[in-house]
Amino acid sequence: MHFNFKKATLCAVSILMAHGAFAQNQTPISEVNFYESVETVKAKIGNHVLSHSVLSLDQPTFPLAKDSEIHLLCTNLKTEQGILAQVVFTFADDQLQYIEARGNAVSTLIEARKDTAQTFMGYKVLFKERIFGNMEKDIVWILTEEAMHPNLFTWENPYLTKGGAVEMEHSVSAEIPDFIEMGADLETLRPLFEANSSFVHEQKLDGSDPNAQLQLNCFGVDYAGFPRKIEARFGDGKLNVVWILTGKGEEDRLRKKLVAQYGEPIFVNDAWEMFENWTIGLRKDKPEVLLLTPELGQFYKTEYFKQ
Repeated sequence: MHFNFKKATLCAVSILMAHGAFAQNQTPISEVNFYESVETVKAKIGNHVLSHSVLSLDQPTFPLAKDSEIHLLCTNLKTEQGILAQVVFTFADDQLQYIEARGNAVSTLIEARKDTAQTFMGYKVLFKERIFGNMEKDIVWILTEEAMHPNLFTWENPYLTKGGAVEMEHSVSAEIPDFIEMGADLETLRPLFEANSSFVHEQKLDGSDPNAQLQLNCFGVDYAGFPRKIEARFGDGKLNVVWILTGKGEEDRLRKKLVAQYGEPIFVNDAWEMFENWTIGLRKDKPEVLLLTPELGQFYKTEYFKQ
């Protein structure tokens, strides 16, 4: 066997890289830039918005937030291209990381542009600027590079939906969901993944990983307090690897939850912490949780981790 951690050729991050990383932090809204503070953004939009409110959470769940999570909720925000009915600016540790707009959003932020959006999984996308549009729902997401990794263009901010605080219903446990049965066959697992995801996208792999030929990209899977993208890889029709995409800001929270569920890690280095007899890994160089079959876990233990 050959160890290859991941090459998802049809994921949004890969396509972004193919178009070149967008170095600028400027957004198309009221001269707002990513990584600016709440107060800076409030000052910039102050004369362009009908009303706004700030929602600060004592216990962050946003994947990019380590210590603080703040949502700036706006109504009737004027831009040069048109008025956006609703907008939320989400801040992780007082840095703007995520923007979601609803109502007149697609026409204002995508269709009004001179450059042509591409189609990706049903979204209209400007990859260079990291802008994603859902035409049917009239929602547009604008993301930082960090927000691209967990595919936050598939997350609909619940605080914008409710216009304020809302009781979250996601399971906060790091216990692996029962429907993710390592080693089970594709025919058995496909309907279970579909039932526990907001949508599923099938991807044929390119052959660089000899252990897997097909991947199910499952979006909106409830895990450890947030709806996630998981990448379920099948080799010879059997599930042998699962990647759960996370954010760097929640690494400490995930570690505590994994320890509470599975005990102290059996192996730790700069990039990894392994649990449950080498079948669960907390990846730190790229924020993810890895699930392996027992057989692959033992192989990686000796061949990759050299234990």
